[in-house]
Amino acid sequence: MSFVRTTRENPPPAATRRWTTRRWTTRRWTTHRSTTRRWTACAAVAVAATAVAGARAVDADSTWYRLLDKPAWQPPGWAFAVVWTPLYASVAWAGGRGLARARGRERVRLAAALGADLALNAAWSRLCFRQRNLRAGLAGTILLDLANAHLLRRTAATDRAAAVALVPYTAWCLFATALNAELLRRDARNGA
Repeated sequence: MSFVRTTRENPPPAATRRWTTRRWTTRRWTTHRSTTRRWTACAAVAVAATAVAGARAVDADSTWYRLLDKPAWQPPGWAFAVVWTPLYASVAWAGGRGLARARGRERVRLAAALGADLALNAAWSRLCFRQRNLRAGLAGTILLDLANAHLLRRTAATDRAAAVALVPYTAWCLFATALNAELLRRDARNGA
């Protein structure tokens, strides 16, 4: 029996084609799954760094924050940790899935959009809580909302499921913008 190299132009005989296709498909699926895991791990590390930076900047027990005139619709302090944990997890999953599915320049653009979004997320906490500046915090959260829209658009172009996973994060950040704006309005009205 002679050895014949199989290529697209010279496929294997029908009897062995099924086995070859199944083997190739399994290998391709395994490679894709490991690529997705790798990108998800990278995104998770970036998101965890953002969460740690944000948590270190926030001091909800500070005298400055306690003295702010807060609206009745502001969630209690414990709710923020409960909400942010799954939101950060969804950002890590969506980022990893989107980066695994993107190719070439689109992957670079998506990674840049995710990085900018996470940097703005961490910066908002520092602007608002560390610098105790509601006006700068509002500017930061508006920039974050714009970055969220950009990230959502880029992710949707790559993977719709990942984009859908980012919707709650985007909505929560819009809520944070409204809350920040209301705190600023009340603070200006009270002359503080």
